[in-house]
Amino acid sequence: MSKDKFKSTRTFSRRQDESIIIGDDIEITVIAILGDKVDLAIIAPRSVSVHRKEIYDAIPREKAARKHPLPVQGFIRR
Repeated sequence: MSKDKFKSTRTFSRRQDESIIIGDDIEITVIAILGDKVDLAIIAPRSVSVHRKEIYDAIPREKAARKHPLPVQGFIRR
């Protein structure tokens, strides 16, 4: 998602078992904090795609790779 699409940035502090609500139907809950790792539970409608950012960023690259696959070097079909 482009940063230009954001109207504003909101920052929240949450403890384990605390949540934030986005709109009327998305809830994000902190379920565990282990050192520098935070585990989240996300409740959202099935129509809303939810991805880790690195996965979200990779989706367009994967789609482009499927449209224009690179030739396999050194592969001989018998």
